[in-house]
Amino acid sequence: MERSKDRELAWLRQIAGELATQTVTRLEETLPWYSQMPPGRRSAVGLVAQTGISSFIQWYDDPSATPWIASDVFSAAPRELLRSISLQETLQLIRVVVSVVEERVAPRSEQLREAVLHYSRDVAFAAADVYARAAEARGLWDARLEALVVDSILTGESDDELPSRIAALGWHGTGEAAVLVGTSERVVDVDQIRRTARHCGADVLVGLQGTRLVLVLGRVALEAKEPGGPVPEALPFIDIARKLTEFFSDGALVLGPPVENLVSASRSARAALAGIAVARSWRAASRPVEADELLPERALAGDGLARRTLIEQIYDPLMAHSSELLETLWCYLDNGRSLEATARELFVHPNTVRYRLKKVSEVIGWNATGAREALILQSALIVGSIAQHGGKRSHAKK
Repeated sequence: MERSKDRELAWLRQIAGELATQTVTRLEETLPWYSQMPPGRRSAVGLVAQTGISSFIQWYDDPSATPWIASDVFSAAPRELLRSISLQETLQLIRVVVSVVEERVAPRSEQLREAVLHYSRDVAFAAADVYARAAEARGLWDARLEALVVDSILTGESDDELPSRIAALGWHGTGEAAVLVGTSERVVDVDQIRRTARHCGADVLVGLQGTRLVLVLGRVALEAKEPGGPVPEALPFIDIARKLTEFFSDGALVLGPPVENLVSASRSARAALAGIAVARSWRAASRPVEADELLPERALAGDGLARRTLIEQIYDPLMAHSSELLETLWCYLDNGRSLEATARELFVHPNTVRYRLKKVSEVIGWNATGAREALILQSALIVGSIAQHGGKRSHAKK
């Protein structure tokens, strides 16, 4: 028996080179993806096949070495090869190698044929283990990189490497971005968050910092459901945020304003974080609530971004359009939103006041007749007046 096995081992070593050559030829004939690979990677795949044949001979000589011999097949593969061919393609490669070896050795010995089948199973399990460990390592790396990107967005300490880090995460967002901030006291189902966001036409980065859950949302390019059909309209970020509410625990949930792209998302994050700090001060706040709906509270809390937003979106446009509109708005708010009292102070007809307020709404997009929006507008007038008069005083001193 030993002599028979020795003869078979000697014969296997003798034909090892021939088997390797036949394997490469079979790969070119049966696997289209192999022939399309660059020469360097084709050579690496061929080396894996050759190592598999050599490892089989070693295994046949000592079957007790199965675990490390089978794993050794992939040790010769460079890292970029494992990233460039999938597990399915690797199993196709194993199948080709096994079929070539089996066709050659099966006629010689049934024992050799069974050995080939046994060994092929071990190699397949080893391949699955290699890819599983690679996927786990990549998953851990992606999680760390995602946390780093989210932290950079929150702190605003982005650098020239941020775009490349975003690209490395496979970010699919191609347009506007916004940041949603809330709390989560339970285990977060990140995969379900991503699926929900994709269903809404958005990509998402997830950051969990203690009990604070941060979702960075970005629009993806939408496609028509049918060829030539209409492209669906993108959902507003606030509607996307509502669909993601279930992943947050009870408490304030604030959506920052949209910005042009993910690199600029730190502005949205600053607004959302400032909103979280004061959201409880507005008893009727919705959930989620947009950060710009909390501008008065944020401004009172010392948020410079809120003050600038109030001035740039409300005070400056009204100043630039007409001092008459600005004066009418001041009087209307100072008189408790009474048309008649405002008209008496301005010596005009109430319909004139009504017309001017409508014009105010057209210019800035805020309606002074609502209680909440009136508070926002009055806050804008106050901080805008302070900034204007303060600027004049500073100029006079110079």
